[in-house]
Amino acid sequence: MNRTAVYATATTGITVPGQRRAPAPVVRDLRDRAGRGPRALVFGPRDLVVITGLPGSGKSTLMHRAVAGPRIDSQDTRDRWDARAPRFLPYALYRPLVRLAHYAGLRRALRTGEGVVVHDCGTQSWVRAWLAREARRRGGTLHLLLLDVTAETAREGQRERGRGVSAHAFRRHRRTTARLLGAVERGEPPAGCGSAVLLDRPAADALQRITFVGRGFTR
Repeated sequence: MNRTAVYATATTGITVPGQRRAPAPVVRDLRDRAGRGPRALVFGPRDLVVITGLPGSGKSTLMHRAVAGPRIDSQDTRDRWDARAPRFLPYALYRPLVRLAHYAGLRRALRTGEGVVVHDCGTQSWVRAWLAREARRRGGTLHLLLLDVTAETAREGQRERGRGVSAHAFRRHRRTTARLLGAVERGEPPAGCGSAVLLDRPAADALQRITFVGRGFTR
């Protein structure tokens, strides 16, 4: 039997118990704590975790540092294709193939029935709807981790990785992320989300582990 739960572990543990029926979504705000937030987030064994935020906000960095188990990051998929593609070939020409490969990898990961952490660009709401349906089907819960950083911090993150998005695309991401953040702050995460966690950059930097019950963690 899968009992969905979220555990935030630090010097003192924080537990958000799971519910068998659809309760009001739990929103936990870990911002403005000067990095004194939890060091680990632990979810139910069949749960799905979506990490979202502006391009350059640190989603991939957080996933690579804190997720030891299955993770699906579109950036990893793009890096693999970039390594194989001829240098003269613009990314725009093979972007559709990268997206197909990314979603095919996500589908394979979901079919295992195990907990998975997923990178979300934020503009594809249908992906979160798909993950919410899959979480319900497997008896788990969808959880949202939202990185709340300033636009300048996100742009700096893009410069550091040597890859950015166009000004038009960035404005679109800012609008989408602002709407999502506002909804979560009102206690209204996207439909199908059982919980949402708000992280600023210090809170994200403090996180060392995102994992699932039974994967090196027992209650």
